[in-house]
Amino acid sequence: MNAQTLTPSIDPAIVPDWLQECLNARSQVDADPNLNCPTDNSLICRAFEFARDLHEGQYRKSGEPYICHPIAVAGMLRYMGANSAMIAAGFLHDIVEDTEVTVEELEQRFGHEVRQLVEGVTKLSKFNFSSKTERQAENFRRMFLAMAKDIRVIVVKLADRLHNMRTLEHLPEEKQRSIALETREIFAPLANRLGIGRFKWELEDLAFKYLEPDAYREIQDLVAVKRSDRETQLAEVTDTLRERLEKLGIKCYEVSGRPKHLYGIYGKMQRRQKGFNQVYDIAAVRIIVKTNDDCYRALAIVHDSFRPIPGRFKDYIGLPKANRYQSLHTGVIGTSGRPIEVQIRTVAMHHIAEYGIATHWKYKETGGSSNTKVTGDDEKFTWLRQLLEWQSDLKDDHEYLESIKDNLFDEDIYVFTPNGDVIALNKGSTPVDFAYRIHTEIGNHCTGARAGGRMVTLDTVLKNGDIVEILTKKNGSPSLDWLNFVKTNGAKNRIRQWFKRSHRDENIARGRELLEKELGKNGLESLLKSEPMQSVAQRCNYHSVEDLLAALGYGEVTLNMVVNRLRDLVKIKQKTETSPAGGVQELPVQIPVMMPPKPTPSSSPSKSPIAGVEGLLYHLSGCCCPIPGEVIIGVVTRTHGISIHRQGCVNVENVPGDRLVPVSWNSGDRNGSRPNTYAVNIQIEALDRVGVLNDVLSHLKDNKVNVRSAQVKTYPGLPALIDLCMDIEDKGQFERTCRQIKNMSDILNLRRLSQVN
Repeated sequence: MNAQTLTPSIDPAIVPDWLQECLNARSQVDADPNLNCPTDNSLICRAFEFARDLHEGQYRKSGEPYICHPIAVAGMLRYMGANSAMIAAGFLHDIVEDTEVTVEELEQRFGHEVRQLVEGVTKLSKFNFSSKTERQAENFRRMFLAMAKDIRVIVVKLADRLHNMRTLEHLPEEKQRSIALETREIFAPLANRLGIGRFKWELEDLAFKYLEPDAYREIQDLVAVKRSDRETQLAEVTDTLRERLEKLGIKCYEVSGRPKHLYGIYGKMQRRQKGFNQVYDIAAVRIIVKTNDDCYRALAIVHDSFRPIPGRFKDYIGLPKANRYQSLHTGVIGTSGRPIEVQIRTVAMHHIAEYGIATHWKYKETGGSSNTKVTGDDEKFTWLRQLLEWQSDLKDDHEYLESIKDNLFDEDIYVFTPNGDVIALNKGSTPVDFAYRIHTEIGNHCTGARAGGRMVTLDTVLKNGDIVEILTKKNGSPSLDWLNFVKTNGAKNRIRQWFKRSHRDENIARGRELLEKELGKNGLESLLKSEPMQSVAQRCNYHSVEDLLAALGYGEVTLNMVVNRLRDLVKIKQKTETSPAGGVQELPVQIPVMMPPKPTPSSSPSKSPIAGVEGLLYHLSGCCCPIPGEVIIGVVTRTHGISIHRQGCVNVENVPGDRLVPVSWNSGDRNGSRPNTYAVNIQIEALDRVGVLNDVLSHLKDNKVNVRSAQVKTYPGLPALIDLCMDIEDKGQFERTCRQIKNMSDILNLRRLSQVN
């Protein structure tokens, strides 16, 4: 059976040679059952046939049959060295999304491994990285979790994205720009981190073509104009090097010249603020040899043949990049007096540079593992494990996205411990970043540093190859100033955690001290562990007694409120519980007056937002600023009618019962008479850094909260105080907004204030 009989609805011209060979081998087995067909080959053929049948009648925007896309994706994966399960997933990656087939059916037909890959790619396809911050951060979190489970999922997705970028001209212009921007910001950097150079370069150039079309055409034309001169120079250099390498007995698999990709040239022009004619090293010579020793011998020949440029040598063999890239890079002056970059590597290094993670798959498979998971022994994926650790540490979406940009997309520098261990850090990192990378306690007690054998300040920017030694003291502690210069988000997060923890301990101690002064020390410890105290914490909306003590310490709740509620609960407990001897159980507090009666809702509808004050003069109290959803109580005043307070307001606790009026909020807007919003004041205690107010306001914007006024007070060496007056619709919106602000890493405390501005 040939390909034409096997695929009657497909033009044989679109079936590549490698797939034709698989199909021919399969047909020979069908014709002669005595022949053995490799299992891998059988899986690939079955996946192709299944995809072909299900995509029958479907066409792409270009007008070509849809099956062309899965064939192209599977071909890229095969060319990279992927196994049969990945190639099958390349054929099937759109099946679940575009047809009625379920993942369970895929597993029955092709096995669990293929099902997991297809399911993972399908989930990734639904993520939108251009949405608002909260959704974007959540999509990143899910993507990295999927990568950690099986990193091949993202590689299949990269192949899918690359073929879509190759055919992007058939989509509307707005869609082109959206996909190209996502490709440049998300998928090209991921390809770089995985070491898949071929994908990274082409993705960047294709995105460049659609995002800056004028600049793309300009550089393309300039490269074409200089092409003949460049090719002549490269030919002279490569011929000279090839001849000298062969003469000295160094076996060369390749000595070739190539132009740098267009986006790389454009990026260099932008970074250095230079014109095209000022960027000389737009071409590179690549030398591929057999062994590591041959690499260094070849480097000597290059430097002996051409004049080396000082400061342009980089040894990525001794210090590989985070994506496992290895090569020797050097810059020399070519035959025409213009600089040329020379890259020297072995065959294995070249394979890693081109296909990155593919070499890792092969290593794993020889060890008997069919998939690639991120494990503790896998230093190749340290960056991915770091991002996964931050999933729980960095709750604030803005900060999490910043950590991704800093640690996924930026290049690393490499420094050494005094023992010679290599530590990878973000470019621009300082000794404080280094200290926290070694251990949190070393960072917390850091007081000084040496780099390159001399004492340096803690804000010194480290360079590649620095040997760094951290000096510590037992009583050392972080400084708020460190947040102004540390580069890594791990260091920033640990500094913030230290300040939150230290402030919390101080606040708990202060709250405990206030209770001691009011109730005395005798029996306080047992009281704090008692059921009534836990009930007081819950009634005040705190999860634990420690949280209540901290709130009492920094003034979020008043001592009068805590003591009165505690006494109220103790009185009830004393009435209902007796000691084993039959007497009343004694607790070290006195019995207070009873709380005001709980308000009852009005049964009749009213145009007023408050039920229970129909026809009466009333106003919302400024001391506690009640909002819809909160339990409220009315107090009869002498001159201003009924004052509406929050239940538990300190100004109501000692009001006689005959002046209390049961009231409640009316549900819903009554003929438009209910105000849309209510003014609420809060005070935020935050670590003093540039942009913290802007981050807070962005959360308010996400929750559609209007800000009436904002004021920031700063003090040297102390946290900043942010006073905000907001327009709030109801209790739910207020609590949701406060919860999101509290989750920001820079926020130490948030409390509600009285007296609206």
